[in-house]
Amino acid sequence: MVKKAQIDTFYRRLAEHNPAPKSELDYNNPYTLLVAVVLSAQATDVGVNKATGPLFKVVNTPQAMLELGEAKLKDYIKTIGLYNTKARNVIKLSALLIENHDASVPKDRVSLEALPGVGRKTANVVLNVAFGVPTIAVDTHVFRVGNRTGIATGKTPLEVETKLLKCTPKAWIDHAHHWLILHGRHVCKARKPDCAACVVHDLCRYKAKTL
Repeated sequence: MVKKAQIDTFYRRLAEHNPAPKSELDYNNPYTLLVAVVLSAQATDVGVNKATGPLFKVVNTPQAMLELGEAKLKDYIKTIGLYNTKARNVIKLSALLIENHDASVPKDRVSLEALPGVGRKTANVVLNVAFGVPTIAVDTHVFRVGNRTGIATGKTPLEVETKLLKCTPKAWIDHAHHWLILHGRHVCKARKPDCAACVVHDLCRYKAKTL
C-alpha cells in the first residue's frame, strides 16, 4: 500500500506541473459539456472537438438540439465513432432534460445516469467539471495510472474510483480527475509511457517503467 505522505507528494507534483488543469473537451455550459462527454465515448477529445465546434455555434440548449433534429445532428457528428447511436441518445436526453429537469442539467448522479448514453463515468465528469462536485471519473487513462503507480489498484473502474476517493487528500480532490487523466493521456501512455518526462516516476510502482 502506498503511504499517505507519498500520495500527497504525488498530487502536489502533478499540481506544480499543471496548476490549473481543465477538460480538453470544448464546451460553453453544462449542457454542451454533457453532450460532449456523451459523444466522447470510444472517441478522442480532439475528434469530438472538431465535430462540436461547428455544432455548438448553433446549438447550446436542449430545445435548440431538438429543433436541429437527429438527422442534422448526425451530419455534424458523423466523423465520430458510433455517431448513429450517440445522435439518438443526445436527442433523447435533450427531450428528457426539458421534460423532467426544466431544460437544465441535473446536479445529482441518479438523475444524470437516468439519461440515455450517460453512465457513471460521464456523470462523474459532468458533476466534477460543471458543478465542482469532488468526484473522480475513471476512464482508461485514470484506470491505468491508478494501477501502474499503485496509488489505487483495482480490477474494475469502480474499484479504482472507490480507492482514489478514499486515498486522495481533500486538498487535491477537486482537480484530481484532471491531473490523473491528463497524466495518463500525455505521459503515462498505454503503449509507451514517457517515464523520462514523468514528475512522479520515483513514486511509481510500475515494474516496466523505463527509469
